[in-house]
Amino acid sequence: MTVILGVALLALIAASALGVVRTDDVTCQTISLSFYGLLLALMFFLFRAPDVALAQITVGAIALPLMVMLAITRMKHHKEATGRARKEQQ
Repeated sequence: MTVILGVALLALIAASALGVVRTDDVTCQTISLSFYGLLLALMFFLFRAPDVALAQITVGAIALPLMVMLAITRMKHHKEATGRARKEQQ
């Protein structure tokens, strides 16, 4: 039973990784990256590495997507501010 669950989880992880790479929208890609991190944490927990699973949840499922979303938001605000400054100069 555990072997079947492990193989199914690994197949789901592979499909999720392909989904992360093939997604064009950055927001959707970040959400799918978070889901991918959760699947990896589940895999680590299933293979009896709970300390690694907790680290994966913290970094891969929470911290990394949060940093990516903050960077995207900051880039959008910077782009808008730059556009406004150029319009004011003209």
